[in-house]
Amino acid sequence: MKNDNILFVILAIIGGIVVLGFLLKVAFKLIGVVIVVGLAVAAYMLLQKMVGKGR
Repeated sequence: MKNDNILFVILAIIGGIVVLGFLLKVAFKLIGVVIVVGLAVAAYMLLQKMVGKGR
């Protein structure tokens, strides 16, 4: 009975590490997309300011 519990705990830990790794991979991809979108919005706002001042 004790060996079954140890096996279950080891499998649960391994599964948790795998899920955490997957979530981190997805999170870093999303962070990259958010940074690119943020830079694009900042550049657009800067251009709008420059065009507005030129009028």
